[in-house]
Amino acid sequence: MLIEIREKVQGVFASIILVLISVLFGLWGIQNYLGEGKEAPLISVGDRDFYQRDVSQAYQQLAQSLAGMAFDEELVKNQAIQKLIRDEVLLQYAVDRQLLTSDEAARRFIHTLEYFQKDGKFDKAQYQALLAAQGMSSDGFVARIKNALIMEQIQRGIVESGFATQAEIDAFFKIQNQTRDIQYVSIGLATAVERPTEDEILAYYQQYQDSFKTEEQVSVDYVELSLDRLAKDIVVEEEQLKAFYEEQKAQFTTPERRKISHILFASGKEGVDREKALTRAHEARQRLKDTDFAKLATELSDDKLTAKQGGDLGLFTVGVMEKAFEDAVGKLKQGEVSEPVPSAFGYHLIKVTELVPGQVKPYEAVKAELTKAYQKAQAESKFAELAQKLGEVSYENPDSLAAATKLLGVSTTTTALFTRKTGAGIAANDKVRAVAFSDDVLKGSNSEPIEMGEGTVIVLRVNSHLPASTKELKDVRNEVIAALQKDRAQQKTDELAAQIKAAVSAGKPLAEAAADHKLPVKKIQGLSRASLELAPEIVQAIFRAAKPKADSPSLIVIDNPAGGKLVASVVNVTEGRVADAEKAKLDVIRRNIALAFGKAQFEAVLNQLQANADITVRQANQ
Repeated sequence: MLIEIREKVQGVFASIILVLISVLFGLWGIQNYLGEGKEAPLISVGDRDFYQRDVSQAYQQLAQSLAGMAFDEELVKNQAIQKLIRDEVLLQYAVDRQLLTSDEAARRFIHTLEYFQKDGKFDKAQYQALLAAQGMSSDGFVARIKNALIMEQIQRGIVESGFATQAEIDAFFKIQNQTRDIQYVSIGLATAVERPTEDEILAYYQQYQDSFKTEEQVSVDYVELSLDRLAKDIVVEEEQLKAFYEEQKAQFTTPERRKISHILFASGKEGVDREKALTRAHEARQRLKDTDFAKLATELSDDKLTAKQGGDLGLFTVGVMEKAFEDAVGKLKQGEVSEPVPSAFGYHLIKVTELVPGQVKPYEAVKAELTKAYQKAQAESKFAELAQKLGEVSYENPDSLAAATKLLGVSTTTTALFTRKTGAGIAANDKVRAVAFSDDVLKGSNSEPIEMGEGTVIVLRVNSHLPASTKELKDVRNEVIAALQKDRAQQKTDELAAQIKAAVSAGKPLAEAAADHKLPVKKIQGLSRASLELAPEIVQAIFRAAKPKADSPSLIVIDNPAGGKLVASVVNVTEGRVADAEKAKLDVIRRNIALAFGKAQFEAVLNQLQANADITVRQANQ
């Protein structure tokens, strides 16, 4: 437990957020709250049923998160099923305890989700478009968010109730800050390996045929709903465009630019010396007839910071200074100096040193840009509507894209063949490849709508599918020889490592055992878990090794990530303690360890709830 905490303690809060989001989007595609007709459920949790569509969507969501990585489809599918079950178990537990959250709280949370934001703000059109692409209403989505939030109440209640005793803190640091003294010998991969015979080549090829397979490939047909294409079809009337220009005029306006300098004549608190400050300001203004403003500011200004720059305050920004100051600035022409201007600090003489008037781009100059913006704004509602209908017709007509092409008024596009890892065009997108290789799509169904980015949604289906196949021996002969030789080299290296370990175990010092094979021994005193002297994998293996006994060191053989082996001897272990640099952060570390314990407790509670629940999982063909 303590080792797990050590590895995860820095990311507890991140884990909480990830669990919430995974709960949230695990609920995203659940459609059968509205009923699934007479279709037989695949999973039942209490009186709640899940259908093939639910399982497929949960699988696709997990597969998309693993896009670009090799993964076992069956394993991921089982994980998706387990996630559906665990989410539902937790939800039912929360509902049984009558936990509630308001619609307003759900909407506030939705507004914080980056999926629905544009330029850092909640964008209703994007929100509607994304929901439509999933075939979901706003009310339905809010209901799912409310479920997720009450589930989070349970989670936070358990996780944040975790605590750590002083003994547990001490035990944590004993492990975390432990150091080890080691000796080790590095054994490189053997190089002198004889060429295999023809019989050996054939035998190796037959034994490891799976290593010499072509990658599975598919090509897909797809239809695309594009906001840009819809926008181009919007007919724009001149009067409408001019009205839109007036609404958006601020976007085509360059604000006035004023750069100012000042001389401050400070006065004391509660009006003391105000008149003296005013007199000084008037006298200084008279001197400006013969003296440069910047020079006088350097000499007289009580604002010592700007005085060094001749009183330069930089660009004037409305809302920073007092109203009287801002009013005076607004009335000055370039090069003009104000009369003394009162403020809470005293009196100012203000000069405008640079003035560039604000400009509004004329209608004709921005007409082309304005037309595109107007068309896009008008097309967004239609896009949201079509996105929702696209999801419906694709699901209702799973064996063809004909209904989808008719709805959108577009033809299908066919991609070139691509693999699970790489592709061109839309197949360069990880989400597309994950969906294309999902079980349902490979079996011939249309995909769920896939959001490709702002303003683009596609639905795809398989055009052709080439399963992985074994290459002929003549085509991979050199690969087989290389693999066989590498295996033999590794075998020789393993044998040598085993010989050295056996010799040391029999009582010979590591230095002598290594010298018998003309190999040097290296030593590291006080190796820590964070050490960069060795590869992280090697350091982890050394700290997993048993502590040395009084009469003999702890000996391990470790795979070297660079190739070959390491025979390492753990000579001494020094228990860790709280470092001086950590003492200042001890409260934070204590809280993080407590949260790690709380997270572990939450997992235990969830496991127990699942064990107590009435759960049935059926095969798809039942």
